[in-house]
Amino acid sequence: MAVQLDPQLMDILACPTEDHAPLRAGTSDDPDADVLTCTVCGRRYPVLDGIPVLLIEEALPPLDAVALAPLDDEASTPETAAPARPGTPAPGTDGGA
Repeated sequence: MAVQLDPQLMDILACPTEDHAPLRAGTSDDPDADVLTCTVCGRRYPVLDGIPVLLIEEALPPLDAVALAPLDDEASTPETAAPARPGTPAPGTDGGA
């Protein structure tokens, strides 16, 4: 069932992360999902009995993160870690200093 919240409430609700980005009802894959999705970080916050649970600890990871999550609990090593963004030093380097 689709999230049915007062439009004025939706205007003031924001992601509890430091981005404080707006939330939208449902997900890109399922607009009728009982979640509010952050428009910046992609975390999905459940809506239980019509009440949004805006606790980071209760949030579901972004859909992209679910698809890209490692299958085991091993920490990534510099060899397997994602490449650094342009202009940022690679893990384990001093950044050229």
